[in-house]
Amino acid sequence: MNPISGKTYWLIGASEGLGRALARTLAAEGAHLVLSARSADRLESLSADLPGSRVLAMDVTDAESVNGAIAEVGDIDGVIYNAGAYNPMNASDWDADAALAMCDVNFMGAMRILGQIIPTFLNAGKGDVTLIGSLAAYRGLPNSIGYGASKAALRSLAETMRHDLAGSGIVVRLVNPGFIDTRLTRKNTFKMPMLMSPEKAAAKVAHAMRKRRFRTDFPAPFSWMLRLYSLLPDFLALGFK
Repeated sequence: MNPISGKTYWLIGASEGLGRALARTLAAEGAHLVLSARSADRLESLSADLPGSRVLAMDVTDAESVNGAIAEVGDIDGVIYNAGAYNPMNASDWDADAALAMCDVNFMGAMRILGQIIPTFLNAGKGDVTLIGSLAAYRGLPNSIGYGASKAALRSLAETMRHDLAGSGIVVRLVNPGFIDTRLTRKNTFKMPMLMSPEKAAAKVAHAMRKRRFRTDFPAPFSWMLRLYSLLPDFLALGFK
């Protein structure tokens, strides 16, 4: 077991949706939180309800902003990377700026943070890293230019860290949710299977954080279906084209 109570977590992407619900869930379990996102006002309104938390506004796409936050964050036991951007996009309607923005938030932001946090954790001989990925990372899906690729990159990053940091004292975990009812998924025009509330999803993430297991996918039936889909040969998964 990996207790949460009494630990200090830097929660990046805390202002909305899953991040906001996760902040409340972890605080209820006795965690101390450093809350980061771009919107200082939204963070302040959240922090006001979470005694012992503090706000550290940051833009993960801005190296100078990240460097400033790293200098101010102080001693932490763990980091949770939940920053995310999503716009449904078909390759035939490619919006280069929007696609790059998704990659910058979903993947490159994590690289900017972890490149400075991991050396600190290595020096301490301990640390906890939770990366919030997506079930969309398991195989290329329609209308996912930018989002699917960036989440697949985050998945690969997590798997590499898991290999390289084994025995270092650093716990690395990847949490892959399905559809969560947030302002981002409300952009979808299709019916989303097994849509979860942010609060239910946050409980699943917190449960994963209590364990040292590397990978957690949810909701279970939907995740099993996508994992199976990822194992299909291309001629079945992608069709004869």
